[in-house]
Amino acid sequence: MKVNGADYRTVWMKEGSVFLIEQNLLPFEFRVHESRSCAETCNAIRTMIVRGAGAIGAAAGFAMAQAFREAPHQGIREYTENARKDIEATRPTAQNLFYATERVFDAAKDSDDPRAAALSEAQKIADEDMERCRKIGEHGNGLIRNGFRVETHCNAGWLAFVDYGTALSPVYLAHRNGKKVSVYVDETRPRSQGARLTAWELRNEGVPHTILPDNAGAHMMSHGKIDMMIVGADRIAANGDTANKIGTLEKAIAAKEFGVPFYVAAPTSTFDLNCASGKDIPIEERSEEEVLYQTGPNSSGKMERILVCSPDSRALNPAFDVTPARYITGIITENGIVKPDKDSIKGLLSTGSF
Repeated sequence: MKVNGADYRTVWMKEGSVFLIEQNLLPFEFRVHESRSCAETCNAIRTMIVRGAGAIGAAAGFAMAQAFREAPHQGIREYTENARKDIEATRPTAQNLFYATERVFDAAKDSDDPRAAALSEAQKIADEDMERCRKIGEHGNGLIRNGFRVETHCNAGWLAFVDYGTALSPVYLAHRNGKKVSVYVDETRPRSQGARLTAWELRNEGVPHTILPDNAGAHMMSHGKIDMMIVGADRIAANGDTANKIGTLEKAIAAKEFGVPFYVAAPTSTFDLNCASGKDIPIEERSEEEVLYQTGPNSSGKMERILVCSPDSRALNPAFDVTPARYITGIITENGIVKPDKDSIKGLLSTGSF
């Protein structure tokens, strides 16, 4: 994707450093963050400098490669095993993170040149993520008719992956193919990823869009103003239950009630057959300060954090919720659109068909 006329990926590695678009500053400032060590990349994942399933996975893979690069020749196995635990503790709900650390670790642990093997596998994961998202766009584009009004929640655009994105990839392709498509962007409290990130992406792409308060989706659906909804996913259980940013479940229930097709877009790396159902998906609890405070530029342009809630009140901040498969119309993957049920998912992951 282009930013100010230049081509960017969301995350990449060069000469031992991991480079990431600093998403906490968007849309007010565009800056590239450099993480020079595995520990720094872990912090970037934890503090949401990088966020989104695929981007987290790519960053985790590169962090694992950094760990192998940093490890002493004697004790490399113990060092990298401990580093893997640190990486996997950063964002426990994101399946792509575990997928990436496992692949890089397994590729490097018994290699004659573990440092080179780790870097090669991490780069392969990033390249695969981009290609999978491109294919998701191709499959999802067929669902979007001319004039469609699409609602989305949180950010599952190119900022959430290495490039293209998942939920927004079909929208971008539809727009480039000349379809008239517009997007209702859920603001996505408490961090406002929709209002800050998705809207910024859509503006850069020239896609007509409107930011929607989180609690307005059901109202819009009830008046026939939403033609379909597409969201991303952080983990999909074996039975099709899907974890995504908090607030997704409410939209799925409303969509079912008002007959609005509700699609999840995700690469196959987001599926977790070790989770039988959504009940087995760990839900990350984040700091209450994300709810109590908001951050933005003051009158002089300096980023400032301000209290937006009643002083001395406490807050609860679950980062994700789980949408049961019965509310999902279909899951758009790089291999096609699959039904959200155990047999279809098993067939998809074992043979690539369903």
